[in-house]
Amino acid sequence: MSKVRVHNFAISLDGFATGADQGPNAPFGHAGERLHEWMFATRFWYEMGGAQGGSAGADHAFAAMHEPGIGAEIMGAGKFGPPGWQDDPDHKGPWGDNPPFHTPVFVLTHRPRPSIEMEGGTTFHFLDASPAEALQTAREAAGGQDVRLGGGPTVVRDFLTEGLVDHMHLVQVPILLGRGVRLWDGLESLEEAYDIETVSTPSRVTHLTFTAKTR
Repeated sequence: MSKVRVHNFAISLDGFATGADQGPNAPFGHAGERLHEWMFATRFWYEMGGAQGGSAGADHAFAAMHEPGIGAEIMGAGKFGPPGWQDDPDHKGPWGDNPPFHTPVFVLTHRPRPSIEMEGGTTFHFLDASPAEALQTAREAAGGQDVRLGGGPTVVRDFLTEGLVDHMHLVQVPILLGRGVRLWDGLESLEEAYDIETVSTPSRVTHLTFTAKTR
């Protein structure tokens, strides 16, 4: 069976994956881009934008695992747009006409709308569904490949709570946010279900990989 994977999911030292006060010009709230600066310096990120350059070390190697073997993505409403996007019938996400997914993408929202076909093979579908129901739909669309869980933190936490995540790559960034949306709330003893490895890099982040023990 295809796996459910989380990649390049950054959190602060106090466990926040996004800051407070999100808005159209601040998708990560008061955190700004501080959670993702490590990735912006990698060759993976440069190549995503069609440029040359960037680091080719461990940060790049971890970041590049985001792409291979993915046949569909599931994301939460907060990743697709800032609060209130459901009231804009023309909103198509923040990635432009050619989003970087190139697969079916299933957006979890309590206000579904018709699917949106974009350039480059990305089609956004909107589901009001439980994690298990959304995963079944995404697996059918993935054609035997893996399903990437794109976030945000509430969605990742919900899938972890139901034991649906096979592989998770977190990046702990050495900042304290103090407020926002935390990943870890309600996940006491999660470590018992996973083999966990850590790698620290010169960018001062720590990569944590969680591999489910029973799958």
